[in-house]
Amino acid sequence: MTKKPKKISKNSVSLAGEFAVLSQLALHGYDANMTLGHTKNVDILVSHPKTRKMYKVEVKTNYQNSRNRPSRSKLFGYYLSAWIMNEKQEKIRDKDLFYCFVNISKNNNLFRFFVVPNEVVVSYIKRQHRLWLRVDKKHKYNPMREFRIGLRKEKYKIFTPYAEKYENNWSFKR
Repeated sequence: MTKKPKKISKNSVSLAGEFAVLSQLALHGYDANMTLGHTKNVDILVSHPKTRKMYKVEVKTNYQNSRNRPSRSKLFGYYLSAWIMNEKQEKIRDKDLFYCFVNISKNNNLFRFFVVPNEVVVSYIKRQHRLWLRVDKKHKYNPMREFRIGLRKEKYKIFTPYAEKYENNWSFKR
């Protein structure tokens, strides 16, 4: 049995997430292909063979130890997991674009998938950034954003997408 490398590159983590999403899409009956090169904001092109509906999927992957309980932010409350994004994603308007947020657990290599419509992601990252700036006036300009998956039972200061709605949303429901 081979040992896992101590440090896995960000590129390897990203590729693992993309291939895992491709496998899930295949298992759910979709035709899906990874885009090559630098296709803007699209990692995977998806089509449903019966309905002929087309989707674009941007994959965001994090690789961290799984936790028995959610993380907590003083400002944003309890959340299941989070992914780093960029302010450029706030400007994307595409009703056929979905983000698949992948969490790979370091300690057991289990995968969790959250398929979220673009408009939900854009709304959340805009609001979370505004709240972050409003709460502490000392914050300097930063193009980075953080997308969080929350929990249905929690109360949040801003609308927060929750795991119960978007986990394994392979039917691409809004």
